[in-house]
Amino acid sequence: MGEHYVQAAGARSSAGGGLSPPAVTPRDDSWPVSVAPMMDRSDRHFRVFMRALTSEALLYTEMITTGAVLHGDRTRLLAFSEIERPLALQLGGEDPSALAECTAIAADLGFDEVNLNVGCPSPRVQRGRFGACLMAEPDTVARAVAAMKAASRLPVTVKHRIGIDDLDRYRDLARFVAVVASVGVDGFIVHARKAWLEGLSPKQNRTVPPLRHDDVYRLKSEFPDVRIETNGGVTDLDQVDRHLEAVDGVMIGRAAYEMPYLFADVDRRYYGITGEPPSRREVVARLLPYLELETRVGTPLARVSRHLLGLFNGLPGAKAWRRHLSQHSHLSGAGVEVVQEALERVPPQALDRTPTDGLSATPS
Repeated sequence: MGEHYVQAAGARSSAGGGLSPPAVTPRDDSWPVSVAPMMDRSDRHFRVFMRALTSEALLYTEMITTGAVLHGDRTRLLAFSEIERPLALQLGGEDPSALAECTAIAADLGFDEVNLNVGCPSPRVQRGRFGACLMAEPDTVARAVAAMKAASRLPVTVKHRIGIDDLDRYRDLARFVAVVASVGVDGFIVHARKAWLEGLSPKQNRTVPPLRHDDVYRLKSEFPDVRIETNGGVTDLDQVDRHLEAVDGVMIGRAAYEMPYLFADVDRRYYGITGEPPSRREVVARLLPYLELETRVGTPLARVSRHLLGLFNGLPGAKAWRRHLSQHSHLSGAGVEVVQEALERVPPQALDRTPTDGLSATPS
């Protein structure tokens, strides 16, 4: 797939055909749409899949702790291919020196941005004193960001919540942003829900607290010189249009995974890329060389194909596509033929329609 895996502590290189690396420019306001970092989802296979849909939207890694970067298997954790860029590394941690060291490593490896997670409410993350609980400590976050900024020329952003527990008034949010902005952070991505540190699971914290995008809009109006992006509950590009009237960017998470084909129209709609968006058939065709390569070097097909299950969601043949992949991709020796057989179970009108054909789809 015309790719080259970054040599992170001896990571392997690989090459194939199907996709070409994008021309990458430093971060500015030209990245209005991004795909959120998602635990157990935003691995390199998912990111390559997204690149078959959009060459321009900013992608993120899963959150990786500073301890894992500094003391873990850096090859496994940080290796990526040029095709995945522009790509941001999301870090979890609170120690400024550790975060600075990880930022320097990210710069050496060619990441385009480093993002600090101040939004995850999981008990494990809280025990490490990072994630959403840091919203109660804006000075700590500011020291961390200052150290990260000093460690490299990479942009440093912060992803956080509207608030946590009872610290959820707008003035609490504005104070957090003001303190962190004072050290020169390159932007904030605001998940427009508060987080309950106790009483709700991480999954519930993504859906139960009500969305408050108006607070994010107010942030942008009161901090006009600071890049502000909103995140949470975005399910289609018409919603993106409305958000972009008030903020600088929109990050999409669950919908990017459950309805990934909505990103097929992102490049044309927001990045000025001419030409017809790819059909779902074309998206799969772009991925086949990558699947061939990965299975040849021993990657189980299911590790990649699990990310493709939502490609036809809402269209005729979606269930047959999911069923065939789910039943056959985990079998010993499974290869690209499984994906090709799954395609044969999808009607042509679903395979070949593009966003400009006006065929609607809803989650199923």
